[in-house]
Amino acid sequence: MENFYKDLLKTIGEDVDREGLKDTPKRAAKAFQYLTKGYNENIDKIINGAIFESDSDEMVIVKDIEVYSMCEHHLLPFFGKCHVGYIPDGKIIGLSKVARIVDLFSRRLQIQENLTKQIAQTLMKHTKCKGVAVVVEAQHLCMMMRGVEKQNSVMKTSCMLGAFRDEISTRSEFLSLIR
Repeated sequence: MENFYKDLLKTIGEDVDREGLKDTPKRAAKAFQYLTKGYNENIDKIINGAIFESDSDEMVIVKDIEVYSMCEHHLLPFFGKCHVGYIPDGKIIGLSKVARIVDLFSRRLQIQENLTKQIAQTLMKHTKCKGVAVVVEAQHLCMMMRGVEKQNSVMKTSCMLGAFRDEISTRSEFLSLIR
């Protein structure tokens, strides 16, 4: 990967031997590996058995989880917040695991629509809850730095499963609580 970055810099006309760029290919390769580390992570290891018996059947919400991802179309970052809600059905998941699931999928080349759905489906599958709701709000540098250059645009996506899809009052409660 380091050689690819070196070739890329040469292709745009840079002198890869100048002081400021000498270690850039190595740093860029290391950064890109970190930004896409979700490919090397395993959901079962992330959850690590942190699903616990509980008689709670009230909505659980984790909001304002930071999201940093890379647009699969332009390899530019998008970033924002993720809000996750679920209704337990005999089991709850460890709080930090929700954020770790968000990170696992966001640290891959993505489109926001798929990211939102992957988080919701994973929580539904592993907790076997009554329903999951995920809302992601993000700014995309591919829209801000190039193309239409709209600096204040924010994309919002949602995925509602189970009770959040079937019951408008449940969906409305979640949406009002994440505001």
